[in-house]
Amino acid sequence: MYKDLIVGSDSLVTLKNGNDVHYINFDNAATTPPFKSVIQAIVDFAPNYSSVHRGTGYKTIISSKVYDDGRNTVLDFINGNEDFHTVIFLKNTTDCINKLSYRLKNFLKDKIVLTTYMEHHSNILPWRNKYNVDYVKVDSNGRLSIDDLEEKLKNHHGKVGLICVTAASNVTGFINPIHHIARLAHNYGAKILVDGAQAIAHMPIDMKDINAPDHIDFLAFSAHKMYAPFGTGALIAPKDIFIEGVPEYVGGGAIEFVSIDDVIWANPPEKEEAGTPNLMGVLALTESIKILKSIGMEKIDNYEKKLIDYAIKNLIRIPNLIIYDDFDLNRKVSILSFNMKGFTHVELAKILGDEGGISVRNGCFCAQPYVQELLNIKKNDIQKYRRAPKSMQPGMVRISLGLYNDFNEIDLLVYLLNKINNNIPYYQKKYRNPPLD
Repeated sequence: MYKDLIVGSDSLVTLKNGNDVHYINFDNAATTPPFKSVIQAIVDFAPNYSSVHRGTGYKTIISSKVYDDGRNTVLDFINGNEDFHTVIFLKNTTDCINKLSYRLKNFLKDKIVLTTYMEHHSNILPWRNKYNVDYVKVDSNGRLSIDDLEEKLKNHHGKVGLICVTAASNVTGFINPIHHIARLAHNYGAKILVDGAQAIAHMPIDMKDINAPDHIDFLAFSAHKMYAPFGTGALIAPKDIFIEGVPEYVGGGAIEFVSIDDVIWANPPEKEEAGTPNLMGVLALTESIKILKSIGMEKIDNYEKKLIDYAIKNLIRIPNLIIYDDFDLNRKVSILSFNMKGFTHVELAKILGDEGGISVRNGCFCAQPYVQELLNIKKNDIQKYRRAPKSMQPGMVRISLGLYNDFNEIDLLVYLLNKINNNIPYYQKKYRNPPLD
């Protein structure tokens, strides 16, 4: 629908048979291609590129303003509060969550952190090496169990300090009721962190008024999943969380004063952004937000829902295709994972790339506990995969659609999957990857 906005949307790739075809990118959940306007904004600004908060020259003043204005752009995009919230610019969502896991040590002392089976590793691993962690289960369809969440909140008797939950799964696209979860968290004296990485480019996210019982306390997301490369993530959080304590990563820009014997830290957010900041990354993020807002997040959401609905209606007709979904379009973003009987996920992904120029992701998508649940792999069986090569581990094939993908591309995917299904022995022989014993 918006191909003319995207760099490389008309790219050609060479298939295994030597033919050139238009590249189909169905791997947007990993990284989106950039908006043309983002690249142009970088080129246009480059002559004024300079240091941030480190000088009095004209270009430094301009660069500092662009960087600082980026925080206001982010807050406006997610309905944050300029007086209450701070925006900390880091490398990506992973960096943001790791930052928060360090800086909440005092707040979470003697508390329990609840995360879920649905989470990306980045919303599991930073917590479990520092805190007492418990995991909210998913149901048989892969949906987060709100009943289990509430039961755990009750059973821990007010000791839960933080609930960590994704806004939308990077495996199934399932959307979690983050505001309902926020209300539950606050009712039990806890706060909520929302991993917005997979939702931020697909649907509106509203942190809500800070006095609302269902407001979001912490939000993290990555620019590289919203058509803005150059390595920036944003952590939105209450300012007072970062006033006290020492940042885990220190250096230039994070201080007001240093002597051999003493240090006075800067106020947040500068305190949490040691080193030369990623100005170009923030500029890219700012421009991408402008484009997304000009299109309208509701409009993007509606269009992508039509795409994924069309994909599902056609894919479910393919024999031997196993789709891991409950097909509730009102509660998912445009992500779908599947396998085909007779092939490993590695083989199927390679066939799609080699034979159709279709880029997909395969594996566990940095969400192994969730994929293990969806594939119904028992704990005893999990052990045999611990030291196996990734190509031999269980997994899925994932398509993730962006605002620039179209129905014709889905038709080509469906055509090729049908062709593979109708010629399983041929493709098995051509792409055989011996399974793990």
